[in-house]
Amino acid sequence: MNKLIAVLALSMTGLSVMQVHANPTVDKLLEKYQQQGASQIMPEKGRQLWFAKTGERSCTSCHGSSPDKMGKHVKTGKIIKPMAGSVNSERFQSVKKVEKWFLRNCKWTLGRKCTVQEKANTLSWLNSF
Repeated sequence: MNKLIAVLALSMTGLSVMQVHANPTVDKLLEKYQQQGASQIMPEKGRQLWFAKTGERSCTSCHGSSPDKMGKHVKTGKIIKPMAGSVNSERFQSVKKVEKWFLRNCKWTLGRKCTVQEKANTLSWLNSF
């Protein structure tokens, strides 16, 4: 019965075709984003944002094309651990840190803050790895 409820819940959020990793912080943030106005959460839109270029920049510029692999900051050369919680257990464990990095990276990459919809979509996509 619990599996059926989980499948139905995932279907309702558009995640049914993706593997989702349980993470209370991600769940809390997705709920927060919906309360702030995010509508249907669409991981595919998060994937599209990850690869979208704004000028010469995209999320892939530093994080690479696959969130389950290491990245490297284009300016500092600093190695960036994988974004996927499935291979980096440190990811998405703190609401404060997730919000900090969305703010910093969205401004640097997009030249603006991410909307709550963009954050919800991207976080749900990253959580699918």
